[in-house]
Formats: sequence, structure tokens, C-alpha cells
Amino acid sequence: MTAVVVVLGLFALLFAGVPISFALGGLGFIMLVVGGFSPLMVPQGLYSSIDNFILLAVPLFLLMSNVLLKGGVGRDLFAAVQSWVGHWPGGLAVATIVSCAIFAAISGSSVATAATIGTVAIPEMIERGYARRFVLGLLAAGGTLGILIPPSIPMIVYGVVTEESIIDLFLAGIGPGLILAGLFILYAMIFARMGNNYRPMARAGWAERRSASLRAIPTFVLAGVIIGGIYGGIFTPTEASGIGFIGALILTGVVLRSLTWSRLKEAVADSMKTTVTIFLIIAGAKIFGKAITLYRIPQDISNIIAVTFDQAGWFILAVCVVLLVMGLVLEALSMLLIMVPVLYPSLIILGIDPIWFGILFVVMIECALITPPVGLNLYVIQAVGKARMAEVTTGVWPFIVLMLSTVALIYALPDIALYIPFKL
Repeated sequence: MTAVVVVLGLFALLFAGVPISFALGGLGFIMLVVGGFSPLMVPQGLYSSIDNFILLAVPLFLLMSNVLLKGGVGRDLFAAVQSWVGHWPGGLAVATIVSCAIFAAISGSSVATAATIGTVAIPEMIERGYARRFVLGLLAAGGTLGILIPPSIPMIVYGVVTEESIIDLFLAGIGPGLILAGLFILYAMIFARMGNNYRPMARAGWAERRSASLRAIPTFVLAGVIIGGIYGGIFTPTEASGIGFIGALILTGVVLRSLTWSRLKEAVADSMKTTVTIFLIIAGAKIFGKAITLYRIPQDISNIIAVTFDQAGWFILAVCVVLLVMGLVLEALSMLLIMVPVLYPSLIILGIDPIWFGILFVVMIECALITPPVGLNLYVIQAVGKARMAEVTTGVWPFIVLMLSTVALIYALPDIALYIPFKL
């Protein structure tokens, strides 16, 4: 009964328009006071949520992605990929997804990925005759690869909450990320084959390919340094974020000379705003998590789940349905911080691998990024493409189906996520 009251209270605050961080933190504080626990747990929770070496990677990855965004790296990256695959059926769409995947491997941010590639790809694809709704949906969905293909900010937060290895999570995200990108590419090529309005591109000459590739090589080198360093054990994800930020400054400020002081200030300001938002949500979730743990709500829910779902399959299905519903009203990070502390004890009871579950969870919250009314990528693409929200939401539904198909594949074939970190 207590759990039901808490859930109803939380959703009442959210529907009343209270920001998620204050809803979580405020409700947690009320629960502590009503339960007779020390209110000093609130400042302790605030401090402990921020004083974390691993979470230092979040603002640094955000700084890196915003510097790359303001430095126009997406333009060179897209041009290089386009020169190689632009003549394929749906070549511009393929180039868009490949560019999103590459930029995701650098930034770890879905919003930065959607904005960076979208700024370049949307006008060019529409000019070549691609259906506007398809283009907007493709970019909104392609941007979600930023939180699945490592490095990933939600994976870092998941690892902090569950105390699982972030490097293992990163490695586990490679297979599903490539499969999802592959499904997007396949759909784009089929869509292009079935349509007759878009104008195919001529095959680029070797001189054009060489010129475009040379300009994009520093971006590929930066991605290789970050990914290779993490997976090679040369540096931790937090250290990688710092190296990536310095690399982004060198790339945009020295090599490409595309970053001005005013754009750097904008990048720092945008990163600061996003970092404060994320850390406030984490702090609120920390207080809320402490309160529900003292009330034994996660333990009670775990016992209910263990009795209700005696098979892992039914549990996973129930979690996916709940995430789809919550994704209509909550953004990705909020869903992670609300649900994972409650669900995590049940994973042990049902024998579910926490790393595998983390990847499945991230794919599901990818859907939240492109489901109305609060899907963050929808608003990004709406702004970049100067479109109506109805156009963007109509275009993303086929990609949501592809994401759910990826979830089914990961469930049916767990090695898609687990092979690289544990068997390779």
C-alpha cells in the first residue's frame, strides 16, 4: 500500500508540473520526515550524489560534444561518409545513420548527435527529394544512437547506480548499437527503393572522396583514441572524457579552426545548463532512493515480482511495457533513476544479468527520446528542421518499431550484448 501511495504521489507532482528533480527530492524528504528518519540524510545524499569521480565524465563528455557541435564537425563527417555511400539506394539516408553512429561513438549524447548531424543532413536530404517526415524521423531516431553506442552518459549513470562495470556496459552496447544502426540503414534503403521522388546521387570521384576523407580524419582519430583507450584499459571512462574534451578543443580550435571564442562560450554555457539539470535529477533521485530503501519499498516490490513473475521473460515484458508508458511522460534519465534502484534487486532473484539488463533498459529508454509528448529528440529535430511537431512524430513511428525489434533480438539472443564483454 505504501508503494502505491508513493507512486501516486510522484505522478501527482509530475502532472502538476513540478520539475522531476524537485519532485523526487521533495517527495523523498517528506517520506524521511514522516517516517521519523533524520533529515540530515538530505544534504548527505546531495553531497554523495555529486562527489563521485565516475560522474565527472558527464560534464566532460557534454563539453566535448558541445564543442564538436559548435565547431561544425558534423559537416565534415557527413561529407566524408556521403562521398563513400551517397550513390547507394537511399545513400543520403545511409550516410546520415552512419554519421550519427560515428558521432555517437565520440559524444555519448543523443541530443548533440541529433543536432550536429541534423543541421547538415536535413536540408540536403529534403533538397534531394526525400519525404520530409521520413527525414525528420530518421534524424530523431538516428540521434538516439548517442546513448547506446558507447561512450554513453546513461550507461555511466546506470553503472553508478548499480555499481556495475561501466567498461563492461560500454562493451555490451557495441553489438546492439551496430544492429540497431544496421536496421535503420536497411529500412532507409528499402524506403528509398519503394519511393520514386528522391534523386539519387552520382558516385563521387576518388579526388572528392580523398579530399572529404582527409578533412574528416581528425574526427575519426579522436573517436579511435577515446574508444581504443577505454577498451584497451589505457584510461578510465572519466579520464577518456577529459582527453576527449581536450581533443575536441584541439580538433576544432587548432586543426579545423572552426571554433570561435563566442562559440566556445556557448558550448560551455550549454554544457553547464545540461550538467546542472542532470546532477539535480541525480541528487533528487538519490534522496528518493534513500527514502524508499528505508521504507523497504524496493524489497517489497522485489518480493511481489518474485511471486508474480516466476520467469524472467514475463518480468522483462512487464518492464518494457512500463517503460513504454512512462516514456510518454518522463525523459530517459528520469526513468533510469526512478526505476533501476527499484528493479535491480529483482534481477538477482530472477537470475538476470545486470549488464544485459542495462543494455535492454537503455534501448527501451531510447524510445522515450522519440515518443511524444516529452521526447527530447523530437524537440531538437523540430527546432533544427523548423518543422511542426506532428511531422516529426509521424516520421519516428517506424523507427520505434525497429527499436522494439532490437529489444526482442537482444532478449532472444543475449550474446548480442554479452559476447564482446565476456566471451571475446
